[in-house]
Amino acid sequence: MSRLRTTSGRGTASRVISGIGVVFALIEILYILMIVLGANQANAFFRFIGSLAEPLALFFPGLFATGNYNVDVLLNYGLAAVFWLVVTGILARAVSRY
Repeated sequence: MSRLRTTSGRGTASRVISGIGVVFALIEILYILMIVLGANQANAFFRFIGSLAEPLALFFPGLFATGNYNVDVLLNYGLAAVFWLVVTGILARAVSRY
C-alpha cells in the first residue's frame, strides 16, 4: 500500500525561490561567456541576454576596474551571479523554516 505524501507550501516556495536564483545566476553566466568568448554584440540573442543581465547585475558592474574588459566583466557579473545564489539560498532557507 502506498502512502500519499504531502509537501508543505513552504517547501514549494523554498524551491521556487532557489530556482529563481539559479535562473538569475545562469543569465549572468551566459552573458559573461558570450562576452569573454567574443559573441557578436549586434546579434538579437546577445542583446536580449544583455538586457536581462544588466539589471540583474545590480550595482556590481564597475565595482572592479582592472583595465582588462574581459576580466572586469568576469569579476563584476560573476560576483552578481554569486550574489543571487547566496541571497536566494538564504531566503529559501528562511522560508522553509518559518
